[in-house]
Amino acid sequence: MQEPTKILVVDDEPDLAVLVRQKFRKQIKEGTYSFVMAGDGVEALEHLHQEPDIEIVLTDINMPRMDGLTLLTQIGTLDRILQAVVVSAYGDLDNIRAAMNRGSFDFLMKPIDLIDLEITINKAKETVHNLRKAAKVRKTFGRYLSDDVVATLLSSPNALELGGEKRKVSILMSDLRGFSTISERLAPEQVVEVLNTYLGKMADVIAKHSGTIDEFIGDAILAVFGAPFLGHDDAVRAVACAVEMQCKMTEVNQELSNRGLPTLEMGIGINTGEVVVGNIGSQTRAKYGVVGSSVNLTSRIESYTVGGQILISEKTYDEVKDIVTLGKNMMLSAKGIARPFSIYEVEGIRGAYNMDVPQEMHTISALANPLSVQFYVLDGKHMTGSLFEGVITSLSPNLALINTDTPLELLSNLKLEFTSKDVENGMLAGDLYAKTIKVGDTPNAYLLRFTALPEDIAEAIRELCLSIENN
Repeated sequence: MQEPTKILVVDDEPDLAVLVRQKFRKQIKEGTYSFVMAGDGVEALEHLHQEPDIEIVLTDINMPRMDGLTLLTQIGTLDRILQAVVVSAYGDLDNIRAAMNRGSFDFLMKPIDLIDLEITINKAKETVHNLRKAAKVRKTFGRYLSDDVVATLLSSPNALELGGEKRKVSILMSDLRGFSTISERLAPEQVVEVLNTYLGKMADVIAKHSGTIDEFIGDAILAVFGAPFLGHDDAVRAVACAVEMQCKMTEVNQELSNRGLPTLEMGIGINTGEVVVGNIGSQTRAKYGVVGSSVNLTSRIESYTVGGQILISEKTYDEVKDIVTLGKNMMLSAKGIARPFSIYEVEGIRGAYNMDVPQEMHTISALANPLSVQFYVLDGKHMTGSLFEGVITSLSPNLALINTDTPLELLSNLKLEFTSKDVENGMLAGDLYAKTIKVGDTPNAYLLRFTALPEDIAEAIRELCLSIENN
């Protein structure tokens, strides 16, 4: 059963309250309306603070303690949806203008025309319900889209029609490293808790830099800078956002650690280029998003990152080169990309932002007894070619130096398994994943960055590194 519309009547003379109750006695009995009475503005505010379900206020102007015009001003400061109607014998132009300027829905003259009062109350009720419905839609959209996109969709008559336009934007894609491995050892509700903590923090950072979240893809985020509104600094904001996202991971991991949950690592890729942006889909299901080869290249760049890293394309670099500090840059070739392309590692951004990407402080230590491994080179997530062999000669919790006769390309993804005697007692049993991040100083030597480790292997490696440091 629908709750009655609650109306607050504010007047220092009891005649209005009696008149209103007589006029609406049928609606009161049927549960359509309910009325609350107050003798002045002060008492009215007390009711409003204590009864959040009040939807309409009928108020006189001349009252003791607090007059009706002051009450209208106070109502305007409340964070709630309601409509106020002034009912007064002082209907001069100055009072009418003052009331309307302070947010009054309407102004009725005393003595009251009861038919006019009923029509006004019904119109105010409809307005409140429409505003609440719009607020609910905005809140629902706001869980998935930026405020700018929501405002565009709700304000433009054609905003919900399918279609798009070509536009230059900067695209940011982030992804967690090794999250599949992490999620395998967590209960479903813990997986959701980890993701919600991570995605919530990242969404706040993206919104802060006026980015639009295109979609969440599992543990990945696709965000756009330059749509629905173009900016002169879209690429700069995208890079600044990425740096702050990496900085925010410290807070995310501290929160997860406090709850006894595993910590996370994130890689980010950014590209700038032309896309088709707009409402994409069908008449029954559509979304505001972007499509095009520039999105595909962003995804490819992101796939080259390791945890804690930001890589950007040459087009993005051209727009931010005056204010970023860089690590290495690389020339790469990739399947589906016609020509080799350059990517740049961002270590910080200067100017108004002045932030640096947190850097790892691990020292790689030489092993007295090198560890034998066998490995596959991966194409995406799939194994290709033969099973190869190598020897890990130096190690840290996140890095390994491997010697192998198999030539490895920079940023190759590897699936490895230890084959040394330590596997026999279960200490290092299981698959681990790594990426080639540097060609070593000696022939056939490559520096690997671990991207996913089973927890028992990660713990064994930490203990091994600690024992080396202590000796």
